[in-house]
Amino acid sequence: MPIQEYKCPCCGGAIEFNSSVQKMKCPYCDTEFEMETLKSYDEALQGDQADQMEWETSAGSEWQEGEVDGLRTYICKSCGGEIVGDENMAATSCPFCGNPVVLMGQFAGALKPDVVIPFKLDKTAAKAGLMRHLSGRRLLPKIFKDQNHIEEIKGIYVPFWLFDTGADARVRYRATRVRFWSDSRYNYTETSHYLIHRAGNLVFEHVPVDGSAKMPDDLMESIEPYDFKDAVDFQTAYMAGYLADKYDVTAEQSVARANERVKTSTEQIFASTVEGYETVIPENSSIRLHGGKAVYALYPVWILNTTWRGQKYTFAMNGQTGKFVGDLPVDKAAANRWLLGLTAGFSIVSYGITWLLHLAGIL
Repeated sequence: MPIQEYKCPCCGGAIEFNSSVQKMKCPYCDTEFEMETLKSYDEALQGDQADQMEWETSAGSEWQEGEVDGLRTYICKSCGGEIVGDENMAATSCPFCGNPVVLMGQFAGALKPDVVIPFKLDKTAAKAGLMRHLSGRRLLPKIFKDQNHIEEIKGIYVPFWLFDTGADARVRYRATRVRFWSDSRYNYTETSHYLIHRAGNLVFEHVPVDGSAKMPDDLMESIEPYDFKDAVDFQTAYMAGYLADKYDVTAEQSVARANERVKTSTEQIFASTVEGYETVIPENSSIRLHGGKAVYALYPVWILNTTWRGQKYTFAMNGQTGKFVGDLPVDKAAANRWLLGLTAGFSIVSYGITWLLHLAGIL
């Protein structure tokens, strides 16, 4: 499979996509290139074919069954080093010389994305996002506040299926209103029950579903939304300097997740129109989709990993908007001190109330 490295015509250094200027830029001589000037690279590579060079040799031993399933190897054109990755890796950097490379075969044919949202924020912004995420959290172990313990920060283009559809929906709710009153003898409660119907038409655009089995759906959904106005036609040049995966969850396999998101959103929108009731419970919903289609897109995500006491913690940042999410550990000693102080505070308040009641002659 051919791999593509973009070389600077001025100094020969490896160039990569720079999120700050939204252009390809050489880190050695600072020369900048418009994306359109590199489009011919992609077109020329469409006809490239891999070498067919086989050797007969008895060296080495045989792999055991299943040992190499899913592994792929590539040769760096800059230093000749071997790059090893899994079957879904589409962009990376050479571990020997550090040059960014794009694995062209991963984007060929049916696997080529329709659009990409380029990175707007760089690694420095990802580090700053983590520091903001950690600030002001009293129960966080102090080790987490030292960025030297960040084991890995990587920018990844994550594959997404974007679903567009129209929806004709009908939803039925059961609702109640409650009225209270009293007379000289009794307290009364009257509960009125209502059956409420809502119907209408909705249009959904770019409903995202994560197309990578490696990425947790809840983590990817937590850094939404993305602004689709920044989406551009796919070019491999945007991948240079970042990691990228092709999808391993197909559009067909993502339909159930898309339907769930459309259904939930529809019910929430309709429910917001049912006002003036004490309780509102959805009883039945019927949603019919029409004109549905899917688009294959790559979205920018910064992934930060760290380990504390043998447990791995993963954080994610939207590479376009900067929205940052991730679970945090709790310092048990600090939590116990906080709980002890809270209990003491409640005890003082309780004692104060009891003393006031005693003065008032109630106790």
